[in-house]
Amino acid sequence: MASLFNRFQEAVKTLAKNPMFAKNRLFARDPRHLQFEADVNRLFLYTSYYRLGANAEEKDAEEIIDMASKASVSEQQKQVQENVHYQLTNMCQAMDSILLPDTKSGASEANNYPRRSGLSFAIGTGVASANKPDVPSTRPLNRAELSNKFRDRFQYTLDIRTSQIPHKDAGKGLFLSGETNAGAVLAIYPGVVYSPAYYRYIPGYPKVDACNNYLITRYDGTIIDAKPWQLGGDSREIWDGSDLLDYNAVPSKSQESNSDRAWRMLSKPLKKSHTENFGEVLERRNPLAFGHFANHPPKGSTPNVMICPYDFPLTEKDMRVYIPNITFGGEEEPITMKRFGSFWFKSGRSGNQVGDSPVLKTLVLVSTRSICDEELFLNYRYSNSKKRPEWYIPVDEEEDKRRWS
Repeated sequence: MASLFNRFQEAVKTLAKNPMFAKNRLFARDPRHLQFEADVNRLFLYTSYYRLGANAEEKDAEEIIDMASKASVSEQQKQVQENVHYQLTNMCQAMDSILLPDTKSGASEANNYPRRSGLSFAIGTGVASANKPDVPSTRPLNRAELSNKFRDRFQYTLDIRTSQIPHKDAGKGLFLSGETNAGAVLAIYPGVVYSPAYYRYIPGYPKVDACNNYLITRYDGTIIDAKPWQLGGDSREIWDGSDLLDYNAVPSKSQESNSDRAWRMLSKPLKKSHTENFGEVLERRNPLAFGHFANHPPKGSTPNVMICPYDFPLTEKDMRVYIPNITFGGEEEPITMKRFGSFWFKSGRSGNQVGDSPVLKTLVLVSTRSICDEELFLNYRYSNSKKRPEWYIPVDEEEDKRRWS
């Protein structure tokens, strides 16, 4: 298996330098899309390698490498989605077998958690509802117990510990306990999902990152705020994305510039004008829901995971509790937005569709090599057009430029 992985690693490097890629890089009007294509190509190779399994043969690997050089980006993207979904399906089924009681009576326990509007955590108004869904009963395992049982099934789990990065701002880090191969889905990025149509509802808007280090952006403009998820919980419960932190607190005048004051006056929250979202029943003990704790690699280290966009099909009802995200504004009528420069405009409906199936846009972390009892490092790809923190050492400056061009 190691020799096959070396072939895939060579393919990743070779395809990034092939004549067609170089030509596109030279003449592309949209370097950002070019970087997206390069990432899809890598993810296609890594996730396909993992799906081959331990009994893979040389001819299987050669076929996938050949496909990576010939298949269109959309075809590769579709295969990446299938590969990721295949892994998550197995994981969700395993967690069902661990957590769900043996009884088939259909009885459920409805926890008496007050439900709030999907808007409430942004505009500060709670709305009670008598139509809250029941929370099915599960075995009384805490988060650590579920994590250990998950490791028994998949040979790895995730731990949150003090980072090994020798920097005062490193804080907590994400660690793999156990071992796995390249192409494995190791974590999901949890939290509240904002489409461009709802940017102005992100807590703290427009300076959304001023007091929140847990925001991440997909290539399609979708933003995920993992701060409300924190460390999850010890039960299956209704979760609406609420966060006790007041992002909208006005800073003192000594800290607020004239520009900041102008933004605050001009950027008032939008009025509620859509169907309320009262949260979803989610498994807060989910051992995969820690993607937001992965740190950027320090100097001398390289990333061992990479971001992979994942569009979860909402038709998969049995898996929904294990996808630790909710869509701000609800999942019923997504709005399509078009990007022109740095601005987004509405262009219709149904932007979250694959065929006729609605999806939940989220992100997963995929391993880029074999990992054994290590801290997980993710290339943050901060924009080089803004001041970056002193601890940030670019992994690839050219990739950073293309990502945010």
